[in-house]
Amino acid sequence: MTPDGVAVAVMIILLFPMGYFTLASPAFLLVKLDIQPVAQLLRGMFNAHFLVMRVAGIVGTVAFLLDGRLVAAAGVGLVAALAIWGRHWFMQRMDDQLSARDAGDTEAPRRLRRLHWSGMLGNAALLVALVASIPYVAVSA
Repeated sequence: MTPDGVAVAVMIILLFPMGYFTLASPAFLLVKLDIQPVAQLLRGMFNAHFLVMRVAGIVGTVAFLLDGRLVAAAGVGLVAALAIWGRHWFMQRMDDQLSARDAGDTEAPRRLRRLHWSGMLGNAALLVALVASIPYVAVSA
């Protein structure tokens, strides 16, 4: 595979789950998060997104390392690190709010909504950064 081919493959590997999440997550803005199955589905979507981004980030980092692109590997490695660390941080807060909601806290759905927004905005920021980096990464080594 040529250096450009490696870059394109890594970008597709990363863009696919980020794009899917960008399209799927706004649907949850149309429903109330005080409904247990809806909140559990939202939690599952975030959990799956973090796991997929972890794998995609690691695969992308290894591909760039094998191709000798250390700066690109560091950038994609940062995405993988954010997915690994962010999952624990984010899911802990989501579980706390789900427990609070189940215990009768009427403000917990609002805090869940803020978590939802922060997750969507974080993904959007990473997606914009990734798309903006494509011209720099796709240049032949």
